[in-house]
Amino acid sequence: MGALVQKIRNYFSVKHMIRPDQLQGELPTSGTMYRQFMAMAWPSAVESVLIGLVGAVDTMMVGGLGDAAIAAVGITNQPKFILLCTIFALNIGVTAVVARRKGQGDQEGAVQATRNGIILCTMIAAFMAVMGYFLAEPFMRLAGANDEYITDAVAYFQILVVSIFFQALNTTINAAQKGCGNTRISMQTNMVSNGVNVVFNYLLINGIWIFPRLEVRGAAIATCLGSMVACTISILKLLPKKTYLSVHQPGGWKLSKQVLSPIFKVSSSALVEQLCMRVGFLLYAMTVANLGTTPYATHIICMNILSISFCFGDGFAVASSALVGQNLGAKRPDKAILYGRVGQRIVFLVSCVLCVLFFAGRHFLVDLYTDSPEVITMGGNIMLMIAVITFFQTSAVVAAGALRGAGDTKYVAMASLVTTAIVRPALSWILCYPLGWGLYGAWLGVLVDQALRLVLNFGRFKAGKWMQIQL
Repeated sequence: MGALVQKIRNYFSVKHMIRPDQLQGELPTSGTMYRQFMAMAWPSAVESVLIGLVGAVDTMMVGGLGDAAIAAVGITNQPKFILLCTIFALNIGVTAVVARRKGQGDQEGAVQATRNGIILCTMIAAFMAVMGYFLAEPFMRLAGANDEYITDAVAYFQILVVSIFFQALNTTINAAQKGCGNTRISMQTNMVSNGVNVVFNYLLINGIWIFPRLEVRGAAIATCLGSMVACTISILKLLPKKTYLSVHQPGGWKLSKQVLSPIFKVSSSALVEQLCMRVGFLLYAMTVANLGTTPYATHIICMNILSISFCFGDGFAVASSALVGQNLGAKRPDKAILYGRVGQRIVFLVSCVLCVLFFAGRHFLVDLYTDSPEVITMGGNIMLMIAVITFFQTSAVVAAGALRGAGDTKYVAMASLVTTAIVRPALSWILCYPLGWGLYGAWLGVLVDQALRLVLNFGRFKAGKWMQIQL
């Protein structure tokens, strides 16, 4: 027992996470590094979970309208993220460059990177929102929507795309704030946004008090209102003169090739990653949608629950990305290594808790979305796989976050191409149809995808080539 306890202590001790030849100076204590990581990570984790809950809340609150309503809301997810993938890629570049400039002590460089990011975001988001509105039905058909719920899906999506502009601007501002280590700002904006979304979901879906009954359209309007509020708060956070990224800091608001070059260096590869992921997710969603309305509704519910695991991992990945970038900028690659590994240790503990929660509460969690016995039974079985998937998923996301913070987005894009764009949809289709395993086969495809992604991302981080990248 004593030997086991010592091995556990060594696993969580920073002194055992790095080789002596990699040290560049004195290291903080294990307790200090864990506290510093968590101080940045927990607001990001809470924020990410809140963002994930926006879709989950919409799905839960329309669940009373039936399986077709759940499918109508769920089918919009991948088209929405395809429209936003350019913004997500831009945000990765903004976070990495702002973090590097912060580590270098270059406040003016961080401010200019933020402003250039905001200008680009505004232009891209406006175009994507207009395109999404006019191409709503083709997008829904492409995603696999059938005639049973296509009308509701189109109506929901056309309202939802209005929120894209506000969501994009909000996330880009917050991406810059995260690069500086200001993760609480983003958490606060999303807490308020979610509150607005839930309240208006309640009022508009079923027509409470003086409000009309708008069903799925009401859920879309509630999401738009929440996004507008979040965007407004994010902009207001840039107004105080003493804030690091204040609009009152010296410098103009013109696009600059010198400022954009390092952002594009990171974002271009991140865009490839995002496109690979979204194409893969879309092909995968189309495969599942063809199984029928009830299996697809079950799938949407289970994906909503799995997204909670992803959101925790994504929140810790933000902290890992910022801390790796800042310490590389400060010429301390040894501390960058340690923060990446500290994140892995913490997220492993989180995964243990989630695994127990998903296993023990599998039927209860599905029951929150629907009262259909068939969906609850099928969803409960899939939750057993989700309990295992969470270990692979969270660790893979944190490892990818560390690589992005270093600017190693080309490799992350390659890993996404292999796992998400090729392995997941191809394997899922084979298991669903030729082998006849249906929805269970599709989820085995997710499990293999996540396990392979962890192997690729963690192996790259361990190799250490990312420490040589210049931004």
